[in-house]
Amino acid sequence: MEAQDTSLTGKLLIAMPAMDDPRFAHSVIYMCAHSADGGMGLIVNKPQSQIHFSDLLEQMGIKKAEGVRDIRVHFGGPVDQSRGFVLHSSEYSSDVGTLEVAKDISMTATMTVIEDIAKGNGPETSMLALGYAGWGPGQLESEIAHNGWLTCDAHSDIIFGRANDHKWSAALKRMGIDPLLLSGSAGRA
Repeated sequence: MEAQDTSLTGKLLIAMPAMDDPRFAHSVIYMCAHSADGGMGLIVNKPQSQIHFSDLLEQMGIKKAEGVRDIRVHFGGPVDQSRGFVLHSSEYSSDVGTLEVAKDISMTATMTVIEDIAKGNGPETSMLALGYAGWGPGQLESEIAHNGWLTCDAHSDIIFGRANDHKWSAALKRMGIDPLLLSGSAGRA
């Protein structure tokens, strides 16, 4: 019998309503890496309300070119929140630090991508996340087994879309699940 690939790399995790960790309540996480050693993902639906791309550029001493729009800064997860990760379309690649996650989505975690975005030479589509969500060996699998997360295929419109308040319900609807029918607690029939 052939071994089945159980990697969640390139998939979405959707927090179940009963998620008891407030940092992950109603989260949609794009999984950038997952193996027997653990997992790493970025929350794609929780923008930072107090942090703006222009402010980050100013703090880093990077000048933004005329006409370059700000990209939204997200809370990527509770681990290493001072570190930035850029999820982006795969036509862009840095010489160092770009990980091709899926056919059309990559992640770069170097200053080069931030500088390129500021110059207007960055990826066509991108989002910046500060921090990441991380799991040790077997931890994520256990959380899924205990109904903490649903998993589904990733879609660019959910990852990069501007309607952050609707990404959670949109991901569920892509699975054929009506978010209003999901119960926040288990029960008995």
